[in-house]
Amino acid sequence: MATCLHHRDEDIDDLPSRPGGRFDDADGGPRPAAPIRLSRLAGSSIWGRDASPWITDFLNAAYHRRPPDERDVDDLRLAFCILTTYWYRKPGHRRLHASDLLAFHRAFGAHRFDRGESARGTLSRGQLEAGGRSLLGEWFTDAHGDPDRRGWGIAFPTVEDRAAYDPEVRLALARPGELTPETGPPDEQVWHTFPAVEMPAAERVLTALAAPETWPDYASAIGRYTPLRRGGLDGQTFEVEVAVVTRSGWPLFTRGYITVGSVVTPSDRAALRAYVDRVEDGMWRYGQGEPAVLPYAAQPIMGFDLTTHAGHFMGSGHNRLLLYLHDGRVWARAAGTWDPMPCPLDPAARSAGRQALRAFWGEGNLTPLSMLHQLALQVA
Repeated sequence: MATCLHHRDEDIDDLPSRPGGRFDDADGGPRPAAPIRLSRLAGSSIWGRDASPWITDFLNAAYHRRPPDERDVDDLRLAFCILTTYWYRKPGHRRLHASDLLAFHRAFGAHRFDRGESARGTLSRGQLEAGGRSLLGEWFTDAHGDPDRRGWGIAFPTVEDRAAYDPEVRLALARPGELTPETGPPDEQVWHTFPAVEMPAAERVLTALAAPETWPDYASAIGRYTPLRRGGLDGQTFEVEVAVVTRSGWPLFTRGYITVGSVVTPSDRAALRAYVDRVEDGMWRYGQGEPAVLPYAAQPIMGFDLTTHAGHFMGSGHNRLLLYLHDGRVWARAAGTWDPMPCPLDPAARSAGRQALRAFWGEGNLTPLSMLHQLALQVA
């Protein structure tokens, strides 16, 4: 059964058209969608709507506008870190606005026109680092490369500054709505099993997943998870920022919120087995031909739910992420359940949304677009 995105507030193709920035076939991403309407949760909690044009242009220069063979997802993560660190260091942690463009122009403007290191209108890794130092301080490059001084997508001057960070300063800006798990009859819900992605050693993956502050390090070219609460994984709320590709070639950002629950690990093997059995039983009953969540004789290692909040771009429902061992190799797999979306939407836009979601969770083996592939690369 097909789903669709929420009705949107403004047409993304009403924004000015700019060259470049398109996810094209060479990048392996979905083709630009027909006009769709943006969620009320447009952009990011840390910037206002008036900042979206210049921030999108900055991210284009760091990644999307580059030729496909010159794109590096880690450069996009660096660009987001520059933005997020600059936001956090603003007095009162106020959102970024059009007025902040001047500071970024001073730090990066000359690099945009320097063709010696990158094409006009783009920023190389070295230019991003140089601009980051100019904008934030000489400490920035070393801090960004130091896991002890990086977390929540922010670089901190010292280890002590990182330890003092309170993620709920961003939660105050985000204001997630109520939880919205699926509520419709199970046989009318959408059930989908995503392809499994091979992982490195289980212990390293468990450690990474259990540290929410590191999740921005696994961001893909089309999405990132930023934790908003104190504490560990169970009960953690994430802001999910997703790039929606437009017909004009601009990646336009929207966001949703999810909260983690039902975390099960080998410390309680009975609870872990019961959790997996419930997921497999539901998929078998209602998945309409979907593959099994775990292959025969697989040994579960970890599982947890990610439940949507009101306004999420995929509607009401939740994903489940499972880690398991099979034939001596470690795998991660997502399996989602959603209520059907009530709104009629252009089929091309609906298809693009599904493609982006499936690529994000590993379908098609598109490493730059998949968070699970990025997780595997980063912890290897």
